[in-house]
Amino acid sequence: MTGRMIDQGGLMTDTASVEDRVLGRIRAGRDDLVRLLTELIACDTTARGPGEPARDEAKLQDLVAGRLRALGADVDVWEPEAFVAGESPVIPYDYDFEGRPQLLARLAGSGGGRSLLLNGHIDAVPCGDLARWDSHPLAAEVRDGYLYGRGANDMKGSIAAFVHVLECLRAEGVRLRGDVLVAANTDEETNGAGGLRVAERGVKADAGICGEPTGFDVWAACRGTMNVRIGVPGRTGHAEMPQASWRDGGAVNAIEKLEPILAAIRSLREDWRSRADGRHPLLAPPDIVPTILRAGEWMVTYPDSAVLTCDAQYLPARVDPAGYGKEVREEIVARLNAAAAADPWLAEHPLSIEFVAETAPAEVPGDHEIVRLALQTGAELGHEGRHSALDSWHDAATFTRFGTPTVSFGPGGFETAHRENERVPVQDLVDHACAVALIALRFCGGAS
Repeated sequence: MTGRMIDQGGLMTDTASVEDRVLGRIRAGRDDLVRLLTELIACDTTARGPGEPARDEAKLQDLVAGRLRALGADVDVWEPEAFVAGESPVIPYDYDFEGRPQLLARLAGSGGGRSLLLNGHIDAVPCGDLARWDSHPLAAEVRDGYLYGRGANDMKGSIAAFVHVLECLRAEGVRLRGDVLVAANTDEETNGAGGLRVAERGVKADAGICGEPTGFDVWAACRGTMNVRIGVPGRTGHAEMPQASWRDGGAVNAIEKLEPILAAIRSLREDWRSRADGRHPLLAPPDIVPTILRAGEWMVTYPDSAVLTCDAQYLPARVDPAGYGKEVREEIVARLNAAAAADPWLAEHPLSIEFVAETAPAEVPGDHEIVRLALQTGAELGHEGRHSALDSWHDAATFTRFGTPTVSFGPGGFETAHRENERVPVQDLVDHACAVALIALRFCGGAS
């Protein structure tokens, strides 16, 4: 650690001494951190779809809220207003938060320092076949230096680390100059609804850390994503009987009418990859990928409709003034309709095109102090991370778009995220907590 000195109301304090004390406390509390994460994993917060009931979201938020209130934090736990269909490109359908509250806490600083946001999502993907797990996914277990359980790395581990850091700072009598905000939200795994409602609450800090399991890399950018549902019309008829021309009432196979649509999608993908606005130093090129196809009702009947869903990703450079990808949506629609217009049947029987969800991209400049501090503190703890990006999407983008430059920075273990036997190295959890403490001390300013 450095030996910098900070003027603390006329007293000169050796920052190395403060940092060493805090890190020592965090490491000594290793078992406390593991116990807290075990409690969080025991709460079933499996990601849900529209209309599915709440699970243990309120229980988990109450647990975290209680720990933060004990530190003197001002804690707000609330159920946001439901999304109404058409309200937002992110959630273009009805979506409620009944029984699934969000949490926002503010631990006030002594004054004169910068504020820091610590964010994590409490939802975790479904556990899948329990027979494929070596231990129950909701009963955390430590084996061979790893903590196993659903959400261990993605990303209840970081939420536990954030709480542990603040408790250790308090135990060492260290009060930061700047405020620390803790935001724990639902719905990152499904649609980003929780983080959006938290950001809309008025969250604002000078910088933020989202604790995704980056392996101590710093994800400073991500692509935007949008899902488009394409309806292709056909006309039913007996598949084993000769058919007249469609103009004379004959059947039309909706699956076969997908051919020009799929060709247009391939052409659009190749075009995006070749253009200047499709290049980024950290992110993969834009893409559009067919992911779901539904067609047909009977094995000897011409399908009278086909519905193709695609996942499209776009770069931060193509964000519109409202923060979304309007230009990208318009380009997709134009390409698909042009392909349909070249087919006589589709020219007279138009496609239906619906965008069913969108999460917008964002980017924090590589020279921003939060990027530098995350890389620096990780390296000091033996983790040489990279200035990097996420080709998918994460909640950090939402907070960045709403005015808090936020990067994702967390422990390792991403290779087991969304899989059976999800795990995180316990030492990584401790090191992540140490890195966050150093970032807070250096960014917010420490005042004993």
